[in-house]
Amino acid sequence: MPGLALGLLAALWAGTAMAASGTYQLDPVHTRVMFAVEHAGFSQAIGTVSGSTGTLEFDPDDWRSARLEVSVPLDKLDLGDERWNEATLARNLLDAARHPAATFVSTCIEPIDAQRASVYGTLTLRGVSREVKLDVTLNAIKRHPLPPFRRTAGFSASTVISRADFGITAWKSVIGDRVELRMEVEAVRGRAGANGSAPDDDSQGDAPNIDDAGTADDDSLPPLPDPAPEPTP
Repeated sequence: MPGLALGLLAALWAGTAMAASGTYQLDPVHTRVMFAVEHAGFSQAIGTVSGSTGTLEFDPDDWRSARLEVSVPLDKLDLGDERWNEATLARNLLDAARHPAATFVSTCIEPIDAQRASVYGTLTLRGVSREVKLDVTLNAIKRHPLPPFRRTAGFSASTVISRADFGITAWKSVIGDRVELRMEVEAVRGRAGANGSAPDDDSQGDAPNIDDAGTADDDSLPPLPDPAPEPTP
């Protein structure tokens, strides 16, 4: 009996790992880049960039095999003021007209533990490419609780870069050189495998997969209606 129990646990673990691994697409709505840079010594100016897209190949049991490609649309940059936005995107700073996106492609991943890793890759910004290291934490990898109940991986990442390294040298007396970057990422697993392989989802045939809490995990289910607003006291 102990041997049978261990065998069942091993099979369950293997099935869970297989279900979590696969190809994920970044969710541009729930993926955001935050940056902070010194403003004339008075404060850290904080901005965000939304709308990032990309692909993540990820197996939580084998971080070293992961691969990440991300494109960050600079026209989605927001510093909270239109004039600041325009100045930041201008030719003497980000030059977004000629270089509309920043990209990151991973080249090497060094796991720290089951939840953390150092992700090395090439960051291309304003037409200049440099290697950077991201400190990455896996927050969760599980079915999303809302329709269409897709398996989702969530990460937090951070790094620090020098803007001068990317040829962004204007306004040295006002804008600091050190730029802190923080990324909050959600990636959704694709529905079908490559080259006609089996669907890359949690469903079995036409029957929805129901977890222990009774949550259906199948895109074929109709979406739930938006919750009714709570009454005003």
